[in-house]
Amino acid sequence: MGGSAPSVIVLCGPERPPAAVRERLPRAELVVAADSGLHHAAALGLRVDVVVGDLDSIDAEQLAAARADGVRVEHHPRDKDASDLELALATAVDLGAGRVVVVDGGTGPRVDHFLANALLLAHDRWRPLPIEASLGDAWVTVVRADEAPRALSGSPGSIVTLLAVGGAAHGLTSTGLRWVLAESTLEPGSTRGLSNELVADAASLSLAAGVVLAIQPLDARPSDSRTSGGEPCAV
Repeated sequence: MGGSAPSVIVLCGPERPPAAVRERLPRAELVVAADSGLHHAAALGLRVDVVVGDLDSIDAEQLAAARADGVRVEHHPRDKDASDLELALATAVDLGAGRVVVVDGGTGPRVDHFLANALLLAHDRWRPLPIEASLGDAWVTVVRADEAPRALSGSPGSIVTLLAVGGAAHGLTSTGLRWVLAESTLEPGSTRGLSNELVADAASLSLAAGVVLAIQPLDARPSDSRTSGGEPCAV
């Protein structure tokens, strides 16, 4: 690794990730599985280095095979104060991660888990670690204040929704989006940032204060970026 901070992929969630996720993943120097996230590694062409969690939803045979293959297992009590994903992110930080990509296949039967995972990504505990995630059928990029502009990629016309988390986001500035943001403010709970669009295959976002989740549905068509009234949702 040449002394540089490694890229870490964190696998979690009960559902298989969409096939489109694989082409977006960086070359992983380390892979951490949060409990049953171990089940997704083979489909993504990944070898897991560490399994973390209470292990209540993992296949026993797969776990035994992982142990035999030298995978480190961090077993936590079922009654704990953090989700398996939070424990896995903490492990990634302990491993010296310079970038983290979370792969969560979807909501499964627990929408509360899905929402908690999305909000977890924005927690100040992970500053200044760059975090991206595949959550269900969307790619999520965490944009934080006073960091280098975060790059977004995708097809021209594809959707980018911007949501402020944990408080107002100030000084939001964009390049490469249809509805330009220049020192703009987004309030949490507002839909002002819903359904912007890429105008090229790359864009960038920067912030003066706050945290924003940039959400890109992986399979949405440009026509999906219209509101129910048929008008563009400008920001």
